[in-house]
Amino acid sequence: MNYLKEGDKVPQVTFKTRVRDESVGGDNPFRWQDLTTDDIFKGKKVVLFGLPGAFTPTCSSTHAPGYDAKYEEFKALGVDEVICLSVNDAFVMYQWKQKLGLAHVFMLPDGNGDFTKGMGMLVDKSNLGFGHRSWRYSMLVEDGVIKKLFAEPGFMDLCPTDPFEVSDADTILNYLKTN
Repeated sequence: MNYLKEGDKVPQVTFKTRVRDESVGGDNPFRWQDLTTDDIFKGKKVVLFGLPGAFTPTCSSTHAPGYDAKYEEFKALGVDEVICLSVNDAFVMYQWKQKLGLAHVFMLPDGNGDFTKGMGMLVDKSNLGFGHRSWRYSMLVEDGVIKKLFAEPGFMDLCPTDPFEVSDADTILNYLKTN
């Protein structure tokens, strides 16, 4: 299995997101908003981390909260945006962010897995009842080009474990501080 590497451009996709819009009214005042790869990455320095799923143990206890806690350090190093990407829909990503109390990380839904597939990071996790999800990774993207990529070891379909060694906030922060 192969995934994109440093120097490659990120995949060109359109993400289906939801934004709060009080003019919609009711208990769920949100409207659809498409965001393209260019909307997210063009002319920006972005740290994106991909993970298997909202509300899952490691993703909820450590991975996403770790990036939110270190957000100001990323900003101080010139990062424009810190993004969490998961193969989940916009509604799930919104509720997960609320449940975790995340204040800074932008939750990017890749509901169809288009970006994740284009990255080469879509893996079969049906052995866990997840279907197809993202492999765990983090990357620094500048103007749409992958500058640094940290992919967890053991990349494979039906992986019996969930490695979490190099896609954490501290690993990419240390890279940014020394480069």
